[in-house]
Amino acid sequence: MQIVTPQTPAQFEACYDLRWRILRAPWQQPHGSERDALESEATHRMIVNDAGQVIAVGRLHRLDNNNGQLRYMAVDPDYRGQGLGEQILLALENAAMEQGLRRLLLHAREPVVGFYQQHGYQLLGRSHTLFGEIVHYEMSKTLGPSYKDSPPRHEDTKSS
Repeated sequence: MQIVTPQTPAQFEACYDLRWRILRAPWQQPHGSERDALESEATHRMIVNDAGQVIAVGRLHRLDNNNGQLRYMAVDPDYRGQGLGEQILLALENAAMEQGLRRLLLHAREPVVGFYQQHGYQLLGRSHTLFGEIVHYEMSKTLGPSYKDSPPRHEDTKSS
């Protein structure tokens, strides 16, 4: 399994198909409802298995100079419990830091609030209810600078 950035139209279609199957089809939503106007400017990550099948996806888009939003996180049910959601989340957080973003926002479905809390996201409150039944909660995480971008601490520069 490997994390990839979709490049080709076929890769994007496979990414959108997984989104639709997990996030929209169970609520009888039409194809196309798994996309929005920000797809072309967003950062996408997906995990493909050894057969090339897309098994996990997620997306990041910039809200402003400092803030980004994570959306469309989904893992194929046959592959859940293997850490794929965490891999996608970390890949998108790294992409956000590379883009200079300082904070990420997301709207988590109720069953996965704990997953995001385990990864440092703070619960801000109830957000909205999708399709009349899927309760979402707004969450945020302040991103720290990566180690290579951090100035050395005074203690680190002392000679002994």
